[in-house]
Amino acid sequence: MPVARINGINLAYDDHGTGDPVVMVTGTGAPGRMWRTHQVPALRAAGHRVITLDNRGIPPSDPCPDGFTLDAMAADVASLIDHLGIGACRIVGFSLGAVVVQELLVARPELVRQAVLMATTARADALTDAMTAAELELCDSDIKVPPRYAAYVQALQNLSPATLNDEARLRDWLDVFEMSMVDLASVRGQLALQMIPDRRPAYRAIACPCLVIGFGDDLVMRPRLAREVADAIPRCRYTEIAGCGHYGYLEKPEAVNSAIVDFFAA
Repeated sequence: MPVARINGINLAYDDHGTGDPVVMVTGTGAPGRMWRTHQVPALRAAGHRVITLDNRGIPPSDPCPDGFTLDAMAADVASLIDHLGIGACRIVGFSLGAVVVQELLVARPELVRQAVLMATTARADALTDAMTAAELELCDSDIKVPPRYAAYVQALQNLSPATLNDEARLRDWLDVFEMSMVDLASVRGQLALQMIPDRRPAYRAIACPCLVIGFGDDLVMRPRLAREVADAIPRCRYTEIAGCGHYGYLEKPEAVNSAIVDFFAA
């Protein structure tokens, strides 16, 4: 895995294939390899070079234990694009990664030609604030949540009723969640960034063509929050994919991949 020395940190990334470049930015606590199973093959088949990264705070990128900001994360993505010499490129963000991309579009608009923003938001509403405050309080306590319990909670938060009611699929998801459980304390810096102020006024200046994808059963970033982003950005389309939760890009990858590829081809 290549590592770029940018913005005073080591940032790990992967570079797949050739063609028109697409940079993919994932969400809170997630490594760049989350895109490998479904999105990387689909985009490569459509003729794209795909760059994924491990955001600061996610090993093997530097942990930055003293904390960091959304601006710093957006600057990391900008510096990686500069480092690779691929601007203006296409970019995809999911959840916190989508918010990072939105801040990049404000700060460095010349680096991006099209953007896809999945399960995103322009502000922290009351539920987001409550969820984040609870997670931060858990991080700062001495409580260690058993992996099996954490997997159960993660399933309820991030999967759709359709998946929760499919016992065979649900068992597979629970196994994955239990084996890949993230220590919340290790991603505290990212968790704190979920409490963002209302950025809709700033997003009205974004000129880049954008596609916002909401997931119909998303309990973490409810579709109405994603639609608010689409309404704020002037040249933005909105589509909503039914029957999937916050992890819609993994629950319904075919529909998500089709929306991304079709938008980039338009």
